[in-house]
Amino acid sequence: MRVRKIQLKTFKRFDDLTIDLGDEPRKIIVMVGPNGCGKSSVFDAFEEKQKDFRPWGGEDASFYSKAFFYTDETKKASTYNRNNSILIEFYPPNAQSSRKTFYIRTAYRFTSKLNVQTLSAMASIFETRDEPLSSIALDGRLDANYKRLLSASYSAFEAGDKTGNQVRAELIGSINVILEKILDIKISSLGNIMDRKGEFYFEKGNATNFPYSNLSAGEKEVVDIILDIIIKKNDYDNTVFCIDEPELHLNTSVQKKLLIEIEKLIPENCQLWVATHSIGFMKAAQDELKEKVQVLDFSEKDYFTGSHTITPIRTTRKNWQRIFKTALEDLTGLLSPRKIIYCEGRDQPRRDGTERGFDANVLNGIFSEKYPDVLFVSSGGNTELDQRSEIAISILSKVFDGLDILVLKDRDMASGKNTTAHDRDVYLKNNPSNHRVFVRWEIENYLFDKEVLKKYCNLNALTFDEASYDGFVVDIENQNIKDETGRIKNYCGIVSSINAEKFKQELAKVITPEMTVFAELESCIF
Repeated sequence: MRVRKIQLKTFKRFDDLTIDLGDEPRKIIVMVGPNGCGKSSVFDAFEEKQKDFRPWGGEDASFYSKAFFYTDETKKASTYNRNNSILIEFYPPNAQSSRKTFYIRTAYRFTSKLNVQTLSAMASIFETRDEPLSSIALDGRLDANYKRLLSASYSAFEAGDKTGNQVRAELIGSINVILEKILDIKISSLGNIMDRKGEFYFEKGNATNFPYSNLSAGEKEVVDIILDIIIKKNDYDNTVFCIDEPELHLNTSVQKKLLIEIEKLIPENCQLWVATHSIGFMKAAQDELKEKVQVLDFSEKDYFTGSHTITPIRTTRKNWQRIFKTALEDLTGLLSPRKIIYCEGRDQPRRDGTERGFDANVLNGIFSEKYPDVLFVSSGGNTELDQRSEIAISILSKVFDGLDILVLKDRDMASGKNTTAHDRDVYLKNNPSNHRVFVRWEIENYLFDKEVLKKYCNLNALTFDEASYDGFVVDIENQNIKDETGRIKNYCGIVSSINAEKFKQELAKVITPEMTVFAELESCIF
């Protein structure tokens, strides 16, 4: 089960907010934004809906309803109905809510010390009342999870099919496989209640059997989350898992590893919602998990006042920079590209520092979503491009590990002389491997491709004159059509005057990964 759409009406601080994930919501939903933007309120809405199946606990009505606090007396209300304030649609469409629909971990959790001295029969996971009942409640489930793990070891041993060592190895081993991918610790023992040692014991480096209480806050955080999901995932097998700010006490590299391992633990038919400021979590979402992630950016505007809809952002470099700025403020330079591609065009930036080069702007627009860690930069003409890229390679490669610098040229690179496909091959064979050359004459030969123009016309309710186009564009790879913008716009049925550069930029916006033109450009460059 996955959430597809949520509407919150006068709930918490929202007037009317809709979150729409589309018809096929992804497995991981990452909510980002500054403190106080409403991320945790979404989890409170999920928690409220669980009261349909778990009718106990929680805060009073004034905690959940904005209607109690309006200054406008005509809007003010003294009652609250969660079923009117919270509307949720699920995927698949026939999915029905149940006691296991949501499993939520709050940001307020810290079990500093375990000291279990008795073990008794445990209520089922769905009957227990140890879970927090709102986003401001403490989360202290580690104690119960320790008891459940210990009970499982006793039960397996009493079944008589395995020795005590086998039972312990299986239970602890499955946890340690994951812990060791995140931290340099592993569980060495489940302790012994009879000896008043009712807690986890660990190994790290040359130390062994030291108690849970000796772990750092970050290590306790990881153990708590991983153990909780391992114990609960078999029961919560058709569930939306929610974790509020799981990065507390964790450094960036551990954050990233933690999200990757959490995703592996959660069944594919389930969903994981994360509210975070974490650089590590966001880097995992940008890199290893990008095909499974949708990002909801609460930082774009004030979503509390009026009616608003939030949809997943396009994961372009520009959007990632805005998201990282939320976490790092003016340290957005840490989001450095992994690949810089120098191309022909105006080398001087605008007054605000933004790119002026036409080719660079077009290519950044086309590839920024699929390749968010790539940056196209204009660096002058043909000879300047060679000189400046060599300087960049000699300097930047010493400063940034793993940074690739490429040189991309039009096939029109011989001062107007005809350059054939064979000439292109000769050039590439006799220059460093970081050089690239368009297969087609120049960028306009891709922008003015029939596939692009047809799509542009279709999206803009224009009629494309294909017969006239075919009569003029007889060789899209080799024909020089850079200066034929006026003719091309006429083929698109545009009768008014237009800015040629702006028109070509609009054409670039319709080029998407499933198109042949995109694949050809991608093959040339990457």
